[in-house]
Parts: sequence; structure tokens; C-alpha cells
Amino acid sequence: MVYETGNRTVDEAVARVLDGESLDRTDGLALMAQPVEDLAPAADAVRAEFGDGTVDACSIVNAKAGNCAEDCGFCAQSVHFDTGIDTYGLLDPEEILEAAKRAERDGAQRFGVVVAEKGVSKEKRPEEWQDVLRAIRLVRDETDVEVDASLGILTEEEARIIAEEGVNHYNHNIETSPRYFPEIVSTHSFEDRVETLERAKDAGMDLCAGVILGMGETPTDRVDAALALRDVGISSLPVNVLNPVAGTPLGDDDGADITTPEIIRTVAVYRLLHPHARVRLTGGREANLDADEQHLPFEAGADGILTGDYLTTDGQSPADDIEIIEEAGLEPNTESNEFDPEAVKARVDDDPAVETAAGTATSNATDD
Repeated sequence: MVYETGNRTVDEAVARVLDGESLDRTDGLALMAQPVEDLAPAADAVRAEFGDGTVDACSIVNAKAGNCAEDCGFCAQSVHFDTGIDTYGLLDPEEILEAAKRAERDGAQRFGVVVAEKGVSKEKRPEEWQDVLRAIRLVRDETDVEVDASLGILTEEEARIIAEEGVNHYNHNIETSPRYFPEIVSTHSFEDRVETLERAKDAGMDLCAGVILGMGETPTDRVDAALALRDVGISSLPVNVLNPVAGTPLGDDDGADITTPEIIRTVAVYRLLHPHARVRLTGGREANLDADEQHLPFEAGADGILTGDYLTTDGQSPADDIEIIEEAGLEPNTESNEFDPEAVKARVDDDPAVETAAGTATSNATDD
């Protein structure tokens, strides 16, 4: 395949990627300086060559909310900040299963069990650990979605156990570059996150790890974060965009420190640096992209999406997400969960208040 934009930097990078070569830091920085109108179609051509023409949808449940001891500057769930969110302990495994069934109904291919804490500890909180394992088994055995988990920092033993229970992807975002990470988090290190990813990978799980854009990082930081993720060996790269939450250090009223062209440019460069990964649009996309712009990242190489609600903020309906996917000329993935996209759209049309996976599970929880 030959793809040409007339932009030498972009065309040479695409040719090398299509030939199986990995781009380096110099390449990534050069691409970040190119016009988005050249980068986007070039990255999409790479996606078309290596992908399957589908967008993979995942959904999550906030299985344990708030009171987290870590001080991540973007996070509404940190005990260090007064954000006014509802807090609660681990949901009953049956509630988590019900959320997974809603995700399955909404067309998700994978479902993530997420907790807000430094790490679910087998030794320190054995009862909670057993409930997490029970939830994983229920989702594994009673739905068609692939079960993923985001349980914070893991020991080698914990990683081995959840892998044996059938966790497919382990999610543990690095958030930003090694250089900028200490500006965002002080209670643990960038290396702590990488070590957990390595333990999860060694245990046999695929890795879902990504970034948050718009936290004051530079384009160089965005490239360095992508390269750090490539070094670890991820298969899914979530691209979040900061949705500032009042009460957090990054919760000012000015919004994310990134423009729409920069979001699309970064997605395109991530596709070129990660030609075989799912580049997944996740939290903050609705807050930072107008409704008529949300299809653009999927025309710049993205091929994954987090559908439904997020951990502490509302998302849009799965029906809207399906329409965005189709507007970009792609199709929803149905490999694990053979759902009918038209049925999802019709259900929301019949009942605009229909609940989605994350938000509904948390609405039944009681405050701690």
C-alpha cells in the first residue's frame, strides 16, 4: 500500500510504519509539528491497513468510589480534595454483574471492574478481595463481554490470581510522561505504575493503559507517554481528555489545556506510534469536542471507545456513540458480544432516560 499526502514528513513516516518499522522519538516529535489535515487521513490509512474496520466498545463500573488516599490532581475520588461526589465501599458482586449485563445490552465488547484506591489488597482487605474475585467470575460466566479490571497497584500474586480468574485486559493508566508525572501525582511514582503493568503482562493479561490530555503537558510529553506505553507493550491505549472537576487542583473553569486540533493530532500520532493497538477515545471527549466533532478522532486513526458513563461524570448514550462510529465510516465491533446496533438505537429512542452501565450501578449504592 502506498499513501501520499504531499507532506514528506508524514508520507515517509506512513511508508515506514506500513513496512513494519517502529517510529522513534524524533519521528514522533516531527509528526506532532505537522498539519492535522495531513496527519489525520494518513493515520486513518494506517488504521485501515492494520485494523478490521470496527470500533471496539468497552464500558466500566465504578465498583468502589471515593476516599482514595492517592493525590492524583485530576481525580474527583481523592480524599485529599473536596469534590462533593458520592462515596461508597465495594458494590455487591451481584450489582457489578447487573452493570455488566447493561454494558452487554448496550453493545460493549468488554467490561471493566474499577475501584478507587491505590490497590485492592489481598492481604490487607481479604474480604473485599474475595468479593472482587466473585464479581469477576460472575461477569465471566454470565455474560458474553470480556471481563477487564482496574484495581490499582498489584503484587505478582494478585496479578496471577486475577489472570487465572479470566481477566482479559488490565487497565492502569500512566496518565502522562515520566517527566510530567510528578506534577500530577506525588503519592506514588510513574515507576510504580509501570511495575504493575509489567506484573499484569507477566501474569498473562493484555494491557490497557493510556493518558489524560490537557493537564498542562507539552506535545513532547504526549509523545514520551506514547513511547513509554509502547515500551511496556500495550494492546489498548485509552486517550482521555481532562474534564476538570471543581475541588481538584486541575478543576479550574478554563477547561482542558488542549484544543480540538491538538486532540485530533495527538490521536493521529498515537496511531502511527501504535499501529496495532486499539487507540480508544475515553473520558472527557464529550466535554472537549462538540457533538459535530466527535467523529473526527475516528477519522484520524482511533478505533476504540468507552461507551456509557464514566467513574464520576456522565457520558452520552450508547446510541449516540454508535451513530458517531457510523458517521466516521466504521462499524461497531461485535466479535465478543453479537449485539444489534439498531436495537440499541431504538431502545434509547423509546426511552431517552435509559440507564447505562456505570451510572446505574452507582445509583443504588449507599454513602459510606
